[in-house]
Amino acid sequence: MTETPHQTEPLGAASSGKEQSSDWAERTEQAVLSAAISRAERLGWNNNLVRLACEAEGFSLGDQELLFPHGARDLAALLSRRHDAAALKALEATPAHTLKIRERIAAGVSARLEAAAADLDASRKCAGFLALPFNADLGIGLMWESADKIWRWAGDTATDQNHYSKRTILGGILAPALTIRLFEGKDAADRFVAKRIENVMAFEKWKVGKDFDAPMRNITDFLGRLRYGAKS
Repeated sequence: MTETPHQTEPLGAASSGKEQSSDWAERTEQAVLSAAISRAERLGWNNNLVRLACEAEGFSLGDQELLFPHGARDLAALLSRRHDAAALKALEATPAHTLKIRERIAAGVSARLEAAAADLDASRKCAGFLALPFNADLGIGLMWESADKIWRWAGDTATDQNHYSKRTILGGILAPALTIRLFEGKDAADRFVAKRIENVMAFEKWKVGKDFDAPMRNITDFLGRLRYGAKS
């Protein structure tokens, strides 16, 4: 008797389907973002912008709710990440290892600011949206992401508390620098960034030799003595 072969799903078909779905979502998001960028000056950065940008690309309300469940906040995150990607693309022409650390950070910040300035009107509207109190968490998070990408491009491999302090400090520079670049121009932003990078370098020098884990060790040692009655 000849055995009838089982009809099985081709190897990798399931993962291929997921990849296609992901690709569709990414292409759709980027298409809607581009449509939003061209309309933001007139409409502002809001949920109405999301709706009309989706309609312009032929997507239904159901598609909109699937792709942008948080409306204009999701669109703002897409814009920031597009600018991060554009900045990293621009930095490919500048090998990080050929620069001093302060030059790397300056180059990274400059690339990120210019990426946002390339979509000037939309970036201004989005910046105003993120400045609203109920969007502060998103704005801070996106600047932290941007700072993380710049530090990684610069070659930073820190995994201890320095990983977070570097990104927090740089994110704190990026946010006002971006506002200055968008509303006051490149020269004003460059002057601001140059001064703040000096502060970053001073902080980096100050940290050398400091034992930041000492306070936590003191607390755990104290609690250990309380629990086990160890002699001090």
